Amino acid sequence: MIKIDIFSGFLGAGKTTLIKKLIKEAYKDEKLVLIENEFGDIGIDGEFLKDSGVQINEMNSGCICCSLVGDFSKALKDVSEKFHPDRIIIEPSGVGKLSDVIKAVENADNEEFVVNGLTTVCDAKKCKMYIKNFGEFFNDQLESAGCIVLSHTTDIADEKLETAITMIREHNDSAVIITTPWEELSGVEILKAIENGNTIDEEIKDMEEHHHECHCHEHHHDEECHCHEHHNHDEECHCHDYEHHHHHDECHCHDHEHHHDEGCHCHDHEHHHHHADDVFTSCGFETIKKFTTEEMNDILSQLTDEDRFGTVLRAKGVVMSKDGGWLHFDYVPNEPDVRTGSASVCGRICVIGAKIDEAKIKELFNA
Repeated sequence: MIKIDIFSGFLGAGKTTLIKKLIKEAYKDEKLVLIENEFGDIGIDGEFLKDSGVQINEMNSGCICCSLVGDFSKALKDVSEKFHPDRIIIEPSGVGKLSDVIKAVENADNEEFVVNGLTTVCDAKKCKMYIKNFGEFFNDQLESAGCIVLSHTTDIADEKLETAITMIREHNDSAVIITTPWEELSGVEILKAIENGNTIDEEIKDMEEHHHECHCHEHHHDEECHCHEHHNHDEECHCHDYEHHHHHDECHCHDHEHHHDEGCHCHDHEHHHHHADDVFTSCGFETIKKFTTEEMNDILSQLTDEDRFGTVLRAKGVVMSKDGGWLHFDYVPNEPDVRTGSASVCGRICVIGAKIDEAKIKELFNA
């Protein structure tokens, strides 16, 4: 298997700088081949990368998305046969369309090739201008990416960064967006986001797996199962220890299989058992807002207001600190935990509960 990572990005966005960081910090134990395509007659960036020990195959006769599509597919095969790399890094021209580069890889028709990462490097300060003036190329790069890495975010105003993120989301609502300055992240962390997604949906899923477990067998026949009552920190809510699947799947209570249509009767409890998706709700969102420890503790303390927010059972997140660095927090009712921690690819907040009001929760975090 040969992994193929494609790094798209408009002219001057910082693709080569990012690739150099990943080669130094994340790819160092792999055999790599870098295929570049510069628009024009002279390849420049290759000179900066040769000292990394990466085999570079530059193609300067035109844009990868047009005149080189056929040759590029052949070049991929030649590279794999000659060098037998673990990974091929493709850095197309800044004016190339990412979708066409993907097609070129697919046209190579090699069973060894696995498209591993589709990354677009985007200059946060120029995003608005590029979308307006070069949308045919720039928008394609955004729309085709699985991960969008923002560059030049160190000294950008929060309002401008928020505008850039909003505009990007209009073209791609599912990609991971890395807003944290690169110097605050290791290459390994960036590669993990590129390869594994590292999305809010995945974080929420992880929370659900750990905090939506309810064990019906722990209740006596004459007890009620209170899924939404607050528990002390040492206690857990164990009301649904069957595997909760979608409505057409099966529900498993104590290894007895019941079709969902027949209903789930754990130990013949008289009270009705709902599918977890019918009981719990969750929300997750990104934020570039900065907080102090005191502000975050105050926000978390307000989550106990059920009339305002619904029943919040769990919250976690990573946000930027006003004092520099990052704050990590975890929350169960009446027990917030705020601490300093490592940088994240972007600020994220996830909340799970029953009948929670997502709009009011976002308003509370000012996101």
